[in-house]
Amino acid sequence: MNWYSFSVENTIKKLKTDFKSGLSEREVILRRKKIGENQIPEKKLPSRIQIFFEQFKSPLIYILLLAGVVLLFLTKTKQDSIVIFAAVIISVIFGFWEENKVSNTIIKLKKILKTKTVVKREGFNKEIFQEELVPGDIILLKEGDKVPADVRLIETQDLRVSEAILTGEWLAAKKKNEVLPGNTPLADRDNMVYAGCTIERGEGKAVVVATGAETETGKIAQMLQETKEEKTPLQRKLLDFSKKITIVIIAICLLIFIAGTLRKGNTLEMFEASIAIAVGAIPEALPITMTVILAIGMEKILKKRGLVRRLSSVETLGSTSIICSDKTKTLTKGKMTLSEIFTISGSIFPDKTEINKNREPYESIFKIASLCNEGFIEYNNRKKIIIRGEDTDKALVSVGIKGGYKKEELEKQMPLIKRLPFSSDNQFQATLHKNPDKFLLYVSGSPEKILSVSKKVQTESGIIELDEKNINFFREKLNDFTERGHRVIALAKKEIQAKTEEKINLTKEINNLVLVGFVVLSDPLRGDVREAMRICRKAGLKSIIITGDHKKTAKNIAEEVGMKVKESEIIEGQELEKLSEKKFKKIVKKIKIYARAEPRHKMKIIDAWQEKGQVVAMTGDGVNDAPAIKSADIGIALGSGTDVAKEASDLVLLTDSFSVIVKAVEQGRVILDNIRKGIAYTLADSFTTAILVGFSTVVFGWPLPILPVQILWNNMVEDTFPNIAYAFEPKEKGVMGRGPTPQKSSLFTREMLFLTIGNVIFNFICIFYFWFFWQHLNLGLDYARTMIFGVISVDTGFVIFSYKNLKRNIWKINPFSNKVLNIAAIFTLLGFISVIYVPFLQNLFHTVTLGLKSWIFLIVNALLTVLFIEFIKWRFIVKKKK
Repeated sequence: MNWYSFSVENTIKKLKTDFKSGLSEREVILRRKKIGENQIPEKKLPSRIQIFFEQFKSPLIYILLLAGVVLLFLTKTKQDSIVIFAAVIISVIFGFWEENKVSNTIIKLKKILKTKTVVKREGFNKEIFQEELVPGDIILLKEGDKVPADVRLIETQDLRVSEAILTGEWLAAKKKNEVLPGNTPLADRDNMVYAGCTIERGEGKAVVVATGAETETGKIAQMLQETKEEKTPLQRKLLDFSKKITIVIIAICLLIFIAGTLRKGNTLEMFEASIAIAVGAIPEALPITMTVILAIGMEKILKKRGLVRRLSSVETLGSTSIICSDKTKTLTKGKMTLSEIFTISGSIFPDKTEINKNREPYESIFKIASLCNEGFIEYNNRKKIIIRGEDTDKALVSVGIKGGYKKEELEKQMPLIKRLPFSSDNQFQATLHKNPDKFLLYVSGSPEKILSVSKKVQTESGIIELDEKNINFFREKLNDFTERGHRVIALAKKEIQAKTEEKINLTKEINNLVLVGFVVLSDPLRGDVREAMRICRKAGLKSIIITGDHKKTAKNIAEEVGMKVKESEIIEGQELEKLSEKKFKKIVKKIKIYARAEPRHKMKIIDAWQEKGQVVAMTGDGVNDAPAIKSADIGIALGSGTDVAKEASDLVLLTDSFSVIVKAVEQGRVILDNIRKGIAYTLADSFTTAILVGFSTVVFGWPLPILPVQILWNNMVEDTFPNIAYAFEPKEKGVMGRGPTPQKSSLFTREMLFLTIGNVIFNFICIFYFWFFWQHLNLGLDYARTMIFGVISVDTGFVIFSYKNLKRNIWKINPFSNKVLNIAAIFTLLGFISVIYVPFLQNLFHTVTLGLKSWIFLIVNALLTVLFIEFIKWRFIVKKKK
């Protein structure tokens, strides 16, 4: 029901309650049984068991598990399948460890507080937990309360409510209990207060009209649960990549099995050879590598104060092309700050203008601002100033401080005699001060009200009449300020001639005032936003502002952050509502600002961009942002935001800093680069082994040139550690100077394909090496296999430096900049040395001891491999430059 369109009497009647005595306890029990508790249904965080089994949901893991099962049942030795299962378990443990740690952090971030509220039951006031409320309850609201349910106001006394979590508006809404039209937008329903909002000022009495899932907050929470969670770009790319790898491996194995069987006629022998090829081709180390790269990226983003909630989301950050951000608290600080002091003599900007506080009208501005408010100054242990009070009062105290006046010091010189508190009826507050032989009346409040009771105006040269021309001048400026979303407070003064304070009636003295000027307050831009936006533009990211604020306010903020916005590039929620999806999709690319937007509009905007193949990030902090945060490819919640927003997000900004988004996007790009390095390196090594085994056994009819256990050692030990080392690879030069990675681009690029093919072709020479050592020199099968094992292993220790950068040659970078990679290279060589020199490992891996000449051969071959890879890279670099 549109409760805001009903009178108080009709509302009370429809809810079958009593204004004076409230509900009876018996009626409350009946209603609670029928409606349920006043709680918003929450999606439970996954348990540790769920998080653990979630790690198995990866195409690469599926391939490994299938290969492991096949090897377990169809081969005599079980060590190959054991190694594959070990690879799966290691990958799963890494993923579980990171995601469980994130889950625990989220639990700590959530403030599990049971709030209480004062309700009238059976004629008596009673304090209860908010869960116990039912529709029809009469509740009392006071300053500082968190609203426990959706309520229709019955009585108000200077009631102001912060509705930022629902509307995005940074200014507190002034409330009343008048009947409103049936089509009034949520942000303008001044006779309603909604669950989750905060009472900033005043008092009120209200009747509960909706609880739990039926509240506006509850409806958004339900919408959130119904929003389908799409696969991340990385998950989609992995699925596609895994399918291709699987098809290629199956095709190679089938081809070799059929060709070998036709040639040799021994089905069992060829089946075992095919299994050996599969073992060689399956990149067992890849799932571990990718998990570790993502996990380390996650840790790096956390150090930059961004909490990534899912491993697969880390890479998505690097593919982000559109950032849809809310204005309040995301781009701005979400608090009142002095931006301008306006007088009839002109404007001054305290942060930019040198102020002579002893010069009128500025001396009066600073004194009135400092004294005519209910705020106060507090000092902590370090004697640091803390301003307390309602937002407007705190802002006025800070204005006085900017002018060099501390409230408590000024009150010693000009003692407070009387005070007239602010009220919505009066629209002003007043204070009376003794100074020292006269009385001074200071007034602050609504500009319209102060203008109506002022007869004179303070100028630099003295006090003059406030004529029609001056009044129009002030009104024009007031309209300009309010259109730009500023909060304006007028300040005025009056000297009172009286012998004693008892004879002064403040209410009667509010006339013939001297208008001094306006204090203009605004929601300032966050300090790091402008630079962050500049980096975003340089990185090819399109920034879009979606806000509940007015058009002009949003445009001003956009221009402050460096965005160039035309009127045709701004659209309001109501206009968007009228557009069909087809028409909206045609214009979505040119719109930079969405003003007066509601949650459903945000969803529409994100869906339109996603349909155009863009990777969309959505930032926000309120309940109203949560569905869009979840729907976006990357949902970003502010650390100070609501729990609902955080639970829907992929990334939580722990410091609310917009620059963390830029750092996270940069880290995402670094992670994507490092994943590609790992894939290119692993596949080149894996397919080299597969082709070597295939040609040796099928084409030439030779025995296996490298044993399955040696292949697994190479894949698991020689490959895994260098691959993990790529996770520590520093960012490449110009990583934020290139555009975002297209969503449909493959994980396996054309350059990676040619590098892999080139590496495989060059290592094809291993077939010749095997023949040369085994048959030509007749050095024995074990020696020949040891040398092939050595060629692949020693190559690894050198080639990993070529894969440090796929876009630049090794002589253009510092090849030893990654200490972990250096250690991995040494570990790889030491691993091979141990296999050929430690007796029990020699027996296990069927290797022999190698002499100096053999080592010289292995090292020269490795250097030639590096040169060949660098030649392929150089050809691509030259082609791109042309």
